[in-house]
Amino acid sequence: MTIFLNVTKEQAEKLLRNGFAKEEVKTVYEALRLKKSGITIILYTSGKLLLQGKNIDEAVKLIRKLKMGIEQTAEQFLAETGWVIGSDEALKGDTFGGIVVAAVKANGLLRKKLMELGVADSKTLSDKEILTMSEKIKQTVSCEIKSLLPEEYNRREGNVTDLLNKLHQQAAQELQPGKHIVDKYPGCAVGDIAVEKAESRYAEVAAASVLARAAALQQLDYLSLLAGFTIPKGSTHVKLALYELQERKLDFSKFVKIDFSNVVEFLKNKV
Repeated sequence: MTIFLNVTKEQAEKLLRNGFAKEEVKTVYEALRLKKSGITIILYTSGKLLLQGKNIDEAVKLIRKLKMGIEQTAEQFLAETGWVIGSDEALKGDTFGGIVVAAVKANGLLRKKLMELGVADSKTLSDKEILTMSEKIKQTVSCEIKSLLPEEYNRREGNVTDLLNKLHQQAAQELQPGKHIVDKYPGCAVGDIAVEKAESRYAEVAAASVLARAAALQQLDYLSLLAGFTIPKGSTHVKLALYELQERKLDFSKFVKIDFSNVVEFLKNKV
């Protein structure tokens, strides 16, 4: 497998003049799919051009000659043998919402299918695309999602790290057996492998990241419905939403993380 980045559709279509034939795209994340003599070339909407097949050397040389994009010299994802379980979380740094941990299980064959879905590009996807891709992932591999609403998050015993360790472990246990790989966070004490930015190194963690983000969006939508106004993401621009909770006389523990410093400060000055 060889990858070129920052390729436009117009550039990729030049391959049609070099013996490649156009095929029907298989996912919404594909802009173009070409085939020739056992070689498949897929251009994703993100600009990533993926070459697959047993004898791709000549095609790689052709793409270099046509000066398409930037060649990625190594595979984006590491390939562990056997079954692998990747887990990641979402909402950890958001003022509103509780916390979500998702886990995905795959082997070599399923890992390839995840990559064909475009999980490598999850960071560039819109919220709508994340929700669509999460459904595709659920249809492709075994997965587990732990989604805690703010009220349950605020009732936890121990600190946030203890909670994360517990949820990552629980999610992975539901999918065992398999080698558990975790996107490492401060205080991480679970997983057979724990590395930072694991979502960019392991397809299973990248897929788990998509599921976690989708579940987080769904949770924020639910809280917005409950509150009667749109709940904001993140923690930077949330003060107006905190005032809105106050004006509507809503229970803060059902919407925000009570122990966050900005919430503590707001409630301290509450009139």
